[in-house]
Amino acid sequence: MVTVRMNRSRTLIRRYPLVVATVLVGVAFLVLQAAGAGTAADWTGGVYACAVAAKTGAGMIRDIRAGRYGLDILAVIAILSTVVVGEYLAALIIVLMLTGGEALEDYAAGRARRELDALLTRAPQQAHRFPGGNTQRGAVDVPATDVGPGDLLLIRPAEVVPVDGILVSSAADFDESSLTGESLPVGRHAGDPVMSGSVNGARAVLLQATATTADSQYQRIVALVAEAAESKAPVVRLADRFAVPFTVVSLLIASLAWALSGDPVRFAEVLVLATPCPLLIAAPVAFLGGMSRSARTGIIVKGGAVLEQLAKVGTAAFDKTGTLTHGHPELVEVHPQPGFSAEDVLGLAASAEQYSSHVLAAAVQQAAAARGLEPHSAADARETATNGVEAVLDGHSVRVGKERFVAETAPDTRPADLQPGQMVVYIGVDGHFAGTLIMSDAVRDNAAATLHRLAELGIGRTVMLTGDSAATAEAVAAGLGITDVRAGLLPAGKVDAVRTLAPRPVIMVGDGVNDAPVLAVADVGIAMGARGSTAASESADVVLVADDISKVADAVQIGRQTMRVALGSIWLGIALSLALMLTAAFGFIPAVVGALTQELVDLAAILNALRALHGGRQLPGTARETPSAADSVAAARPKPVPRAG
Repeated sequence: MVTVRMNRSRTLIRRYPLVVATVLVGVAFLVLQAAGAGTAADWTGGVYACAVAAKTGAGMIRDIRAGRYGLDILAVIAILSTVVVGEYLAALIIVLMLTGGEALEDYAAGRARRELDALLTRAPQQAHRFPGGNTQRGAVDVPATDVGPGDLLLIRPAEVVPVDGILVSSAADFDESSLTGESLPVGRHAGDPVMSGSVNGARAVLLQATATTADSQYQRIVALVAEAAESKAPVVRLADRFAVPFTVVSLLIASLAWALSGDPVRFAEVLVLATPCPLLIAAPVAFLGGMSRSARTGIIVKGGAVLEQLAKVGTAAFDKTGTLTHGHPELVEVHPQPGFSAEDVLGLAASAEQYSSHVLAAAVQQAAAARGLEPHSAADARETATNGVEAVLDGHSVRVGKERFVAETAPDTRPADLQPGQMVVYIGVDGHFAGTLIMSDAVRDNAAATLHRLAELGIGRTVMLTGDSAATAEAVAAGLGITDVRAGLLPAGKVDAVRTLAPRPVIMVGDGVNDAPVLAVADVGIAMGARGSTAASESADVVLVADDISKVADAVQIGRQTMRVALGSIWLGIALSLALMLTAAFGFIPAVVGALTQELVDLAAILNALRALHGGRQLPGTARETPSAADSVAAARPKPVPRAG
């Protein structure tokens, strides 16, 4: 126990040397005063306070030269004025407040980011692997990062699954609350996929890994959270907005108090209440609290500056396929042209689409497999992003994709007659139009409700940007109440559209590789699903870990509540400081009492900033919240990458 305390003391001294020094000087000051050595006490306190003021002043000058104007000037003047008028204890209290700001910020920030830290520390570090897949030899503990696809793992009771895999045991129960928010255990059977981050039930089970840790569900979430945790809140801009006016007003009140009373002590008594340096800790604490709250609800926000932008959003733009719709199209009809059968058209399309990552490609292949059609290997194949695939199959040149793409080599291609919500895949063979596949992708059940919530939050304009045909896009938009539809757009077209949208800021919501450029150029890019596309997730400012469009409205709401709390905390501190300064101007608050009172004002502002952890009214659908982010962050299963729309 003694050793632990000594280690903690050494850590405290190394981390906060000025705080420790100030406390020691303060104790020495009080001891000397009690012993009747008043002059020695005054010299001890005065010299130390002036030394700290000089150090702070030097840093302040460097900041001013760099164009940053903070509130340190008030602290420096307050320290010097209290020393000049003989209020040495008040000077030491101000120094303690100034030097203790970092320690106070660390404590408050740690409280605010606990959900982020909990998620990071929960990541499994090791796995139990059977060498060569032989269960007779016993499992060997290896770092989780050493696990690769195909490895056979032992998952013990109550352990976190380290990587994505397939259940080998006959049956098992897993707690997926950290991934899906489902509070009840989920039953899995042999052959079922199991996501990393799930917690095994009461029985040991066997799992065959299908991914490395870096490519697994939970680790991807952890990487995004780590990126968010390392980001900086826009505290400098927010503080600068108040620094100069508050400094001027404080000096004016102090100067008038001195001038009207004729007592220089009154100047010091006012300024000891005008040193809210730790007060500005409230802003970063609020932003960290907002980021932590976001993580708890399945939203990874990459920095406080993003929350500030979310608080001011004026326009929301959405991709269609996989965002407003489920992104899981199903084959409705096959329309072959003369000379081709339905099996010919579907079989050729599926054979070509196996070389594409497009969401429609996966649907075409599934439809062909359901009809017992085996895909053929291509002698040559290449995908043209956002347009389609060209392949050589059994000596035939086949094009599959958009109408204009197929029409480049098959001029007899004709547009399909579509019903609302339908999409079409065109097929051309050896320069002739072979037929079409009619697909249907249902709109998300909560898409309309999400758009309504965004309108209630003050976002006055909603736009759909899609690569799909105008007929398909407008049919979906009409059902959602979207009147501004931009269809047939390539990635560059989406980028140009977002750049011209107003009012700003503009959020763009998408999920595919082709959405990465437009997510990057938007004021706030929001990627649907951490596993939807690595490119989209890395380009986005916000990643919705769950494949749930309602989280877009949650993100905006959290951003606005966080900004409101941050500004409210600053105004609370400023208002209390001004009220106390005016009281001190009439001589009712001695310098020592004023310095102690200012500490309470700072504490009140910081405690108020911690409200950002919980916000105002509860977000819809988040009734189940637990103390740890690891118990409530939602996630989505992998899905194909959209080509367009």
